[in-house]
Amino acid sequence: MEVIGADGVHVGTVDRVESGRIKLTTADSGEGRHKGHHHFIDLGLVAGIEGQRVRLSANAAVAVSLEEERSGKPT
Repeated sequence: MEVIGADGVHVGTVDRVESGRIKLTTADSGEGRHKGHHHFIDLGLVAGIEGQRVRLSANAAVAVSLEEERSGKPT
């Protein structure tokens, strides 16, 4: 499923749900040192499901800034 911000902008693609967080595919992991590994989004940011899309309560730019590493630390 695609993950989009409240503004409709693509944030990532769900790999799976783990420990109360959405695990995004590595293809959506950003650039530089963030590239090539999974990032996570807390399920508390989910506003709803619309068809095959997960809509977040935050705009995409804010949601990306709240992504976490596997350890739970900010990206």
